Amino acid sequence: MTKKTNLFANLNSDFPAGLVVFLVALPLCLGIALASGAPLFSGIISGVIGGIVVGFLSKSHLSVSGPAAGLTAIVLVAITDLGAFDVFLTAVFLAGLLQLALGFLKAGTISNYFPTNVIEGMLAGIGVIIFLKQIPHAVGYDKDYEGDLSFMQSDGENTFSEILSVLGSIQLGAVIITVVSLVILISWNKISFLKNLKLVPAALIAVIVGIAMNQLFIYSGSSLAIMGEHLVSLPVPTTFDDFKNIIVTPNFSAITNKQVWIVAFTIAIVASIETLLCIEAADRMDIHRRYTDTNVELKAQGIGNIISSLLGGLPMTSVVVRTSANANAGAQSKMSSIIHGLLLLVSALAIPFVLNKIPLATLAAILLLVGYKLANPKIIKHFFEKGKYQFIPFICTFLAVVFTDLLKGVALGIIISVIFILKGNMQRAYVFRKETFHDGDVIHIDLAQEVSFLNKAAIKSTLASIPENSKVIINASDTVYIAHDVLDLIKEFKKIKSKEENIKVKLVGFKKAYDLVNTGEEDKHVFVEQKV
Repeated sequence: MTKKTNLFANLNSDFPAGLVVFLVALPLCLGIALASGAPLFSGIISGVIGGIVVGFLSKSHLSVSGPAAGLTAIVLVAITDLGAFDVFLTAVFLAGLLQLALGFLKAGTISNYFPTNVIEGMLAGIGVIIFLKQIPHAVGYDKDYEGDLSFMQSDGENTFSEILSVLGSIQLGAVIITVVSLVILISWNKISFLKNLKLVPAALIAVIVGIAMNQLFIYSGSSLAIMGEHLVSLPVPTTFDDFKNIIVTPNFSAITNKQVWIVAFTIAIVASIETLLCIEAADRMDIHRRYTDTNVELKAQGIGNIISSLLGGLPMTSVVVRTSANANAGAQSKMSSIIHGLLLLVSALAIPFVLNKIPLATLAAILLLVGYKLANPKIIKHFFEKGKYQFIPFICTFLAVVFTDLLKGVALGIIISVIFILKGNMQRAYVFRKETFHDGDVIHIDLAQEVSFLNKAAIKSTLASIPENSKVIINASDTVYIAHDVLDLIKEFKKIKSKEENIKVKLVGFKKAYDLVNTGEEDKHVFVEQKV
């Protein structure tokens, strides 16, 4: 019987976490919509649906969904190629249906094959990206949009050159607000007399103080005042027509357009992979080590994308930045994701003029701490101490995520992990119990439980290295499966090389079906094993 979860059981932890995620998600939703060439409110709609609908349907306790930076380039090109945003929404609708189908086909199980060191490398890489990308915003240089995680930026800069560009454009007011915000975020829960205010998250206090400081700068006519592009810029609907124009519906007459289907398949595959990666990461961040049903997650994402498209929203995925902010804020259940979605909805419709007073520098301070916690140097040390087979895939994933993007970084890490697995399998194909040879020594080769074609090269090399006049026992007593390629090697070794080089061979435990002579039959007299 499935255990029922009370969504309100951890409200004292989930509400502050939801509030923090809301503050992080707001500029990300707007920034990703802007970079995608879509209406700004489409990002908010996607965030609302990702929080409320997907948050409710998902089985993940920490994952938070919304518009994803990883889809930005796909969305931008798709809107341009399809010629209209409503046609693009048709592709998002179809992508949602495809994700729903993937969930029913149990495609989510592929997430079980993502190695832990690769997931941790991805998280550390994203942590570094978040940290580096927020440095310009923290000092008042806001040329690149919030939420950009790509090394190469659309403005021709890259992550590092953007930081260098900051040197001549530092705004002192933004720096002061960032520093004050960081002090509040770091010290809020450490001050003893404030412990009773734990329900009020430090991020909210930092935002309120940031707004108050900037309003003081503005009213006093100070040069420290932050204006324009350095503040959150949510569209403010003033008339009924403005509200009505927010909702754009799909143009289903374009459903026969081949290009629409190509875009739909692309979004479905990329969004599903990013979601599965984030779910694995979310489960790693969960201190209770609860595991998510990834097939249910794909269904939830599919339904979310269907509803988002019908309301004029961007495609969504489970997103690492929001999820890590959620985990760091102490979330205990998916209620925090739902709360963040509700806050996005209410605030965007009721108080957009208040949100537009929030300095991006304050939000940058929140994300700086999120990035630092994800990329804590202790994680690198931990995998270094585990040895090269754990460390190399981790560090390669980490670097590739930083210098390319999430999907390429993870792909490289998985490829390297597979190479190491193949190498390990080749080494574990047998136990070779003699490394030096003397006259009269008996060489033991004990085959493993499974010997596949991947082990052919290692066994071939071992058999080729056995010197003349040796005595060899090849033992398959514990072996369940031996590939034909390996059997052929053993047959050739016994019938040809052993005769040519006077090597006495004794076979033990081989099945009759292998057509190899077993001990107890015609080879009993070959030699008597000597103790060494």
